[in-house]
Amino acid sequence: MSPSRIGPLSVLATCLLPVAGAFAIDSASLGAICLAAEVATLGWLVRDLRASLLRLSLGLVAALSVTVSTWLYGGHHLNESLGAACRILYLVAPAALLSPRIRPSELGDHLAQRLHLPARVVVASVAALRRLDDLGAEWRQVQRARRARGLGLDGGPVRRVRESAGSAFALLVVSMRSTATLSMAMDARGFASATRRSWAEPAPWRTGDWWVLLTGLALAVLPWLLR
Repeated sequence: MSPSRIGPLSVLATCLLPVAGAFAIDSASLGAICLAAEVATLGWLVRDLRASLLRLSLGLVAALSVTVSTWLYGGHHLNESLGAACRILYLVAPAALLSPRIRPSELGDHLAQRLHLPARVVVASVAALRRLDDLGAEWRQVQRARRARGLGLDGGPVRRVRESAGSAFALLVVSMRSTATLSMAMDARGFASATRRSWAEPAPWRTGDWWVLLTGLALAVLPWLLR
C-alpha cells in the first residue's frame, strides 16, 4: 500500500481520533507505550520529515511546560507529571507527523465530493489554507528586502524586537494586498454566485484509506484498553 495513494480525509480523521484516547493516559508508563504505538503505526505515513519534526518540537515545548507546572502545583508527583506530558504528546504527535502531507487543494476536493460540504465554504477554506502556506515565503521575502535596505535583524535585543515589529507590519500590509487581489479574482470567476461547481481532481476513497482510518480508531481505543 503506497502512502501516496492515501487520501486527505482519512489522514485528517487519524489526526483527530487519538484525542479520545489521550484522556485515558494517567501515567508515564502507559503514555510511553501509547506513544511508541503511535509512532510505529503512523511513522510510515510521514512525507516531510523535517516539517514533521519542526511541528513535533513545538509539541515538546508544550509537554515540557505541562510537566513543570504539574510537578510544581500537583504535589511533586513525577509519574503524574510525566503522564500529563505524554498525554499532550499523544494529542500532538498524529497532527505533527501527518499534517505536512495534507495539501489544501486536495483536501478541498475531498471535502466537497466525499462529504458534500457547501462549495463556497470549501473554496474559502482552501484559499485561506493556501494563503497560510504562503505566509512563510512572504516573511522571508520581507526579511530579504529589509536586509537589503540595512534593516536586518542585527544588533541588540531592543533592535531585534523593533525590526521584528517592522517586519510583521510589512507582512500584514503585503498579506492584505494579496488577499484583496485574491478576493477580486475569485469574485470575477463567479465564486460568490455559482451554485453548482466542478472540481479539479477526483476524490476516490481507496482501501488504504480504510486502513488509515482503522489505525486512527485503534489509537483512540488503545489507551483505554491498556488502562
